[in-house]
Amino acid sequence: MNLLSRFFKCLFSDDLPRSRLLSALLLIILLALASAPFITSGARPLNTAATICIYVILVASYDLLLGYTGIVSFAHTMFFGIGAYGVGLALSGDTVSWTSMLNGILIALALTVALALVIGLFALRVRAIFYSMITLAVASSFAVLASQLSDFTGGEDGKTFRVPEVLTPGFQLFENEIFGRIIDGKVITYYIVFLSCVAIFLFLLRVVNSPFGRVLQAIRENEFRAEALGYRTVIYRVLANCLAALVAALAGALMALWLRYVGPKTMLSFEVMTDILLIVVIGGMGTLYGAVIGAALFIIAQNYLKNVMAQGSEALVDFPILAQIFHPDRWMLWLGVLFILSVYFFPTGIVGKLRGGFRKKL
Repeated sequence: MNLLSRFFKCLFSDDLPRSRLLSALLLIILLALASAPFITSGARPLNTAATICIYVILVASYDLLLGYTGIVSFAHTMFFGIGAYGVGLALSGDTVSWTSMLNGILIALALTVALALVIGLFALRVRAIFYSMITLAVASSFAVLASQLSDFTGGEDGKTFRVPEVLTPGFQLFENEIFGRIIDGKVITYYIVFLSCVAIFLFLLRVVNSPFGRVLQAIRENEFRAEALGYRTVIYRVLANCLAALVAALAGALMALWLRYVGPKTMLSFEVMTDILLIVVIGGMGTLYGAVIGAALFIIAQNYLKNVMAQGSEALVDFPILAQIFHPDRWMLWLGVLFILSVYFFPTGIVGKLRGGFRKKL
């Protein structure tokens, strides 16, 4: 038992959930995502599961900036888009291979580091709202550029592309079904996404619980005190910015690989940035586990709330006012209401609330 406990402590970088309910929720989400191809049917549930996986690491990387370092950036979708376009453009040519895809990812990561370094060195020297406005301007400019370079990026319509044969729906790994499911290219792609996201999440968990992560938290709490202790805070903030950008680019690459499509609305729009902010607040800032809980709840609500409301509206057909209130066209309104309620009842996020209850018991 001690050996198993030590294994989990090492795996989770000695940052266990510290709450039975939180542990149960995380385990349910992990098992559901791990077995999604075999417990669901149809394209939509599997697409929802893959989106949750990708958004977990995308939100966790942003939490590294906002929750652990105290940096408010609006350029995260730009790095997400760079990773996606790196894969999309690399695979949109005549030659489709693993090598071309890998080259596209490496080029995207190199561009991401360069931009994050430039933005960090120049913009992180200013404070608070000024840095946020600079990142917003850069991200908006990049989105406009991607939309206008139609010959290269596909413009507003984006680009669809082919993937290696192993990842195509027509490919079958085994002749017979396994647990009632044919292991085709889509399932293989899903598990590439899932396992990559698990590995990246554990890496981020290691980062925030390392001495480097402790310095970031010290900068968040009191930057002047951290400087007085001898830490060069600008360097730490730039490194955090580059690391978060790299993970966001990897998330974009996985999203492009899953969708087999890249476009400015899907990858670079400000809506994606607002979704990231909402998930961070719902799950809890400064808790990477909040990215898991928040992403799962938000993506499920985003995909299925409209359907639930449609069924509710049909059931209330005898009550016209209530039927109109719960009309599926108003799903964004109710999503906003749910967000307000979550902030009211969980001001520190769901994970913060659950961990707070654990501390009280102690």
